[in-house]
Amino acid sequence: MQDSGIGSALVTGNSSGLGLGLTRTLLECGASVYGMSRRGCPEAGVSGDEKVDLGDFDATGAAMERLLDGVDRLDLVVLNAGLLGHMQHMQDAPMDELRLLMDVNTFANKVILDALLKHRVAVGQIIAISSGASVSGHAGWSGYSLSKAALNMMMQLYAHEFPEDTAINAFAPGLVDTTMQDYLCDEADRESFPVLQRLKAARGTQDMPGPEDAARAILDALPRLRHTTRGSFVDIRQL
Repeated sequence: MQDSGIGSALVTGNSSGLGLGLTRTLLECGASVYGMSRRGCPEAGVSGDEKVDLGDFDATGAAMERLLDGVDRLDLVVLNAGLLGHMQHMQDAPMDELRLLMDVNTFANKVILDALLKHRVAVGQIIAISSGASVSGHAGWSGYSLSKAALNMMMQLYAHEFPEDTAINAFAPGLVDTTMQDYLCDEADRESFPVLQRLKAARGTQDMPGPEDAARAILDALPRLRHTTRGSFVDIRQL
């Protein structure tokens, strides 16, 4: 991986998976990393870390106030925290689960972005971790697809509100081997939702890297991402 050139970053959902992989990779590059997640980051080297349920908007706002105290610039913000929910047909998706997915995957990020604007934090680049499921419309993704599609549009809207020198995108990182895949590959109903067969076949291959390899690929892609349309949804496989 090339020198990232990132001196400071905020990563949400940094307790495990891709968020933890990004945190570790950024720390290895010498960046100051701030984070917020439900369980907290296990890395001792982070500059600031908040344990918070992002579905609790008041608590998330208060956590941002604490994290941003004394921070006037962030080179990178990665809105990574999210929930998968269950693979199910839309008619089977409970409203309570759909609301939770929208709260955590979409609206919690509004609280974070609003705090950055309120405190006039200069931000070099913002990426919201989205998914190909936000545009594919395959059966089974239900609330996950809905919330990620809404996230894509939210980033497009915020591109009008952040300064023009802030690169901002919704970004699909491709397949990443995290605990989410334990459910998708081993527990979810692959007979009812054929898209899961592709995930099962990719697991354990280079098509589904682990969190830290995926993190390095994301950081390497950031300069190319800057040349895309601000606010747009971009899949790493298109760069």
